This record gives sequence, C-alpha cells and structure tokens, in this order.
Amino acid sequence: MFKINDNFCKLPASYLFSEVARRLAKFKEEHPDKEIIRMGIGDVTRPICPAAIEALHRAADDQACAERFHGYGPEQGYPFLTERIADIDFRARGIEISADEIFVSDGAKSDSGNIGDILSISDKIAVTDPVYPVYIDTNVMAGRAGELGADGRWSGIEYLPCTADNNFIPALPSGNPDVIYLCYPNNPTGTTLTRTQLKQWVDYALEHGSLILFDAAYEAYITETDVPHSIFEIEGARRCAIEFRSFSKTAGFTGLRCGYTVVPKDLYGVDSKGERVSLNHLWNRRQTTKFNGASYVIQRAAEALYTPEGRQQVAENVAYYMRNASLLLNGLRQQGIMAVGGVNSPYIWLKTPEGITSWQFFDKLLNECLVAGTPGVGFGPSGEGYFRLTAFNTHEATIEAVKRIHDLKM
Repeated sequence: MFKINDNFCKLPASYLFSEVARRLAKFKEEHPDKEIIRMGIGDVTRPICPAAIEALHRAADDQACAERFHGYGPEQGYPFLTERIADIDFRARGIEISADEIFVSDGAKSDSGNIGDILSISDKIAVTDPVYPVYIDTNVMAGRAGELGADGRWSGIEYLPCTADNNFIPALPSGNPDVIYLCYPNNPTGTTLTRTQLKQWVDYALEHGSLILFDAAYEAYITETDVPHSIFEIEGARRCAIEFRSFSKTAGFTGLRCGYTVVPKDLYGVDSKGERVSLNHLWNRRQTTKFNGASYVIQRAAEALYTPEGRQQVAENVAYYMRNASLLLNGLRQQGIMAVGGVNSPYIWLKTPEGITSWQFFDKLLNECLVAGTPGVGFGPSGEGYFRLTAFNTHEATIEAVKRIHDLKM
C-alpha cells in the first residue's frame, strides 16, 4: 500500500476559516430567518475596479482573435505587468527593484505557503504570535514544525508573542531561527512596525544569517508616514528578505486571484555543502516547474490597476474600507473595549471580556448580535482572549454592526 505524507495528519482537523464557515452554516441552518453580518473571513464586498473590468473585457476579446491570442505565458509574469510593478510600487518610492526580481502569481497566500519548497527541511522557523495560519500549517505539512504541544505550540517553531503586554510589538528571537515570518500591517492584529522597528529585524537577520519572509499584502492601507510600505525601504533588506504582495484586498481580486513575490538577486542561502545559492534562481526554477503563470486575462486586469484611473479607484476602495475600520475601532473603544488596528489596516483586534475565551465570544457575538468575527486563538496561542473583526463588509452593514455590538451584554 502506498504511503502518505504523515505531516498532514498532524494538522488540526480543519483550517481556521473553514471552521468559522462551518459554524456559521450550522447557525444559519438552525436560524434561517436570521441575517448575520459577516466580519470574520477577510473577503471583500466592493466590486472589482472599473479599470480592471474594462481590461478584462479587452483581454477576453484578445483571446478570441488569432492575432492577439495568448496561450502559455512566462511563468514569472508578463513584462507589461512586472515592469509596471517595479516602476510604481517600488522605484516611485526610491526602492530599486528590477522586473526580473518580481514573480506574478495567483496570490500571496499561495506564494507564502509555496516558498518553503526552496528551503531546507531542517530550517528553524520563527513566527509572530498570533499569526496568519498559513505560515504555521505549511511548515507542518513540510515537516519543519515538530509536534503539537498541549499549549497549542509546535515544538519546532519559535513563537514571538504580540499582546497588549508588549504593545503588540514582538521581541527579537532568542532561538537563532533560520526563517522569520513577518506580516505588516499585521493580520490579524492590524498593528504595524515603524521604520526604526523594522530596521532592527533586518539588522538581526543580517547578523544571524536569517531569512525574513515579509507579507505586505495590506501595505496599501498604511496611513502613517513612519510605517514602511515595503521591507526593501530598509537598508540591507535585499540581502535577507522576500516580500509578498496581493491585489485581493485593494482591487477586489479575491476571486480573480493575482499577486506577486519579490525575490532580490542579492539574496543567497547555502546548500548542504556550504555553497552560496541564489534564491531568485531557485524560486524561478520552482515556478517554471510547478506553475504555468497567472492567466493573461488576469494580468491585463492587474496592469490596469497601475493606470491613473486604476490607481484612483484602488485608493477609493481602500478609503471605503478604512472608513469602516474607523467606525468599528471608535465604536468598540466608546463601549470601553480595548481594541487596536484600524489605522493602517482593515483589521480590528479586540480584547474579549474578562473570563470569556475567543470561541465563547464568537458564540456570544453571533447569538446576541448576529455578528460574525474570528476567534483570536485560531491565529495562535497568544490570540486567546482576543477577537478579530474585518472592515470588508459594506458601510451600511458596518454601521449596523456597531449598533448591535453597542447593545451587547458584556
């Protein structure tokens, strides 16, 4: 009989957001007349930007014409998109990134999970805690995580707590990890690192020979000038970091699927013989083997986001969601609930009432207010006693949710 990858059997029974969806489906089945305001899974509600829709139509017409038809494209992404990304997302900010350091994909989630393919199974991992579950689960699948303890921590992973006690700013690792996951603006806490704080991480990585995997999926939501949009704003980051970006939460591409990863050509690891190896080369080799590239039609839609019209429409989307975030944050604080995020991020991270666990608060909010969020403990042990709400619903639904939560018996 063939064997399976035992590491998959170590994973919890269901993915966090699948469990949230299952519980909501059960509640809806039992209460078909109740309308739930969903602020749990971070899906968007605003339609795709008009500039992207127009580009989709033009690209679809291209595919119906023999002279303009596109079949297999470059696995790294079409130059018409990678050059725009390099110019507008990076060079315009004074960051020198070349088009051949950019790899277009079907989203940051896929890339942040798949990046482990080019790393050693023996690499030691560090994550901020709480953390986006994909970082943990994909390392479990690969066999790097060790065993799951009774405290909810994997033995092979160093957890860096982010709680109110340290103002949600993680301490530098003590275990000399090989790979460090950072997500800023953070999912789930909505908090950020200043330029000075992020420089400490880059300096640490350079000193210890660590690789930083930097998830910048929410950089478009940054409003404060001292918060970097890219880790490559920090001197030395090209020698120690990979950055992931997404069009999902800015232009409504959660269903279209498109993002990109930046792997600098200055970035090297070592093989089992101690020889230096280019990670840009390895990721290119991985992608050309396992990935046929994002579709031509989708990449044309993404290209349109960089036109003046597209950039304005994206900015309007972000402003819409940030208005919701402000409503949520202020509404919670007016009720005396400790909450962070919502300033540089579409996520609100709140402290549950004393003595109430994350999942208990999920049930309480759902049953008493018909509002659905995400239990903090699902993001890691340090998330217990916290809860995440998203600003991605409609403005009207957000106003109603604030009213309902105001009536919650605490």
